[in-house]
Amino acid sequence: MRTPARRPGARAGVGPIGTVILTLVCLLMLLPVIWTVLSVTKPTSVAFVNPPVLTYSPTLESFADLWQTTYFYRYLLNTLVVAVVSTLVALVLGIPAAYALSRFPGWVSIALLLLALVFRSLPRFAIVLPMYDISRSLGIYDTRFVLAMALVAINQPFTIWLLRNFFAAIPRELDEAAMLDGCRRHQILTRIMVPLLGPGILTAAIFVFFFAFQEYLTAVVLTNTEAGTVPVFVATQLGQTLPMLQQAGAAAVLLTIPVMLFAFVAQRYLVAGLSSGSVRG
Repeated sequence: MRTPARRPGARAGVGPIGTVILTLVCLLMLLPVIWTVLSVTKPTSVAFVNPPVLTYSPTLESFADLWQTTYFYRYLLNTLVVAVVSTLVALVLGIPAAYALSRFPGWVSIALLLLALVFRSLPRFAIVLPMYDISRSLGIYDTRFVLAMALVAINQPFTIWLLRNFFAAIPRELDEAAMLDGCRRHQILTRIMVPLLGPGILTAAIFVFFFAFQEYLTAVVLTNTEAGTVPVFVATQLGQTLPMLQQAGAAAVLLTIPVMLFAFVAQRYLVAGLSSGSVRG
C-alpha cells in the first residue's frame, strides 16, 4: 500500500513523546536561570536556606539594593559600550576582509583563513596576557578602548569565517555583471553585497555582540575599576555576604534575561543568516 503523499507545506510533527522530551530538555537548560530568579526574588533570610523554601512572598529588594548600594549602572554602561563598539569595529574590518577572501581564492586566502582559525583556537590566556602587558606599557590599561579592541581581535576570526561563507553563497556572476556596468570593487561591496547580505551581517553582529556582552576572562584581566563589565562585577560579589550574593544573582538575571529575549526576537534573522551562509563553503 502506498503511503499517502504529504500536502505541500505540511510539517512533520514530533508527536506527544517528542514534545514531552523537548519540553523536559528546555526546562533542564533553563533550570539554572529559573533557580537564580527564584533566589533573587526571595527575602534574604530564606534565599539560601537548605532545604529550599518554595513558598514565599516575592520581593524585588535585591534589585533595588543592586542599583542603590553598588555601582552596577557603571558596569552595565561599560558592558554596553564595549559590546557595541567591538561589534561595529569587527563588522567594519570583517566585511571587506571576508569579501576579499571569498572572491580571490588561492593559497594566500587559504593560509589566512587557517591562521584565523588557529588564532581563534588558542587558549584565551595566550592572547590576553600579552594584551595586558601591552596595555600597561601604553598606559591604556583599564579603559573601554583596550577592552573593546581586545574583543575585536579575539572575535575577528569568527566574524571573518562567518561572513566569508555568506559572501561565498552569492554567485560571482553578480560581481562580473556589476563590473560590466562600470562598478569598482568597493562599489560592488557597498552598493550590492552589503544590501544583499542584510540577514547574514545581522547574524554576525548578533553573535559578536553576545560574545562581547558576556565575556569575562578578557575583561577581568584588562580592567580593574574604571572599565569593569557586568560579568566582572558578578564575580566580585560571589563569596561575600548573603545580601551581596543576592545582588550578584540580580546582576546575573539582568545580564541574562535581555540576552534571552533579544535572541528570541531575533531568532528569525539568526536562522535566515545561518541558512544563507551554509549554501556554499
